[in-house]
Amino acid sequence: MELASALVKTLPRGSDRLFNPWTDRCVHDSQLNGPEERLTRLAQHLSCTASLILVGEAPGYQGARYSGVAFSSEKLLIDGAIPRVDAAPGRLTDRWLPYSEPSATIVWKNLYKLGLAENTVLWNALQLHPFRAGEPKSNRTPTPAELELGHAAIRILQEAFPLARWVAIGKKAEGLLAAAGVNAAGAVRHPANGGATLFAEGLAELTAWEE
Repeated sequence: MELASALVKTLPRGSDRLFNPWTDRCVHDSQLNGPEERLTRLAQHLSCTASLILVGEAPGYQGARYSGVAFSSEKLLIDGAIPRVDAAPGRLTDRWLPYSEPSATIVWKNLYKLGLAENTVLWNALQLHPFRAGEPKSNRTPTPAELELGHAAIRILQEAFPLARWVAIGKKAEGLLAAAGVNAAGAVRHPANGGATLFAEGLAELTAWEE
């Protein structure tokens, strides 16, 4: 919990058009889900000796906004599919069906296939969910100033996992990591929009050192 709390302390709370999963409460949270539960999941996710850190751009409204862990979703948590993170005891949102984030599902499928799931940390260049004003169920591209808000947490992760290799999910994430002072091992294709096969091939190639 110490590492998770240190990371969260670097991030603003209650910002306009930016949702902090670990301090802010959403009107669509169920009674079983809120900032405290999301912080606990983050701490559980970080409780490993990470050899790989995969980094995207920012959380989405179908994923980390409600789960508290990058590249995860309500459905994956209910299914107990995220290593080290306790299976959700029930629904996390008031949506008629649990949120299922396609990219998250693809990411974890490949991490399991490659035997990397237990020693991988998932993160985002900006750890806050950027949404359009008045539309919490939306995603938008974060501004350069907003992306800088995530730099301090990335530096803490570098100190916590000094031997981990960083891999960006998408060329944009690779550039954002460079701006934050991270020398990534490379970038893989984002699995969204037909990129699943290229993502799988790129991840296998960049993590061959683990075998």
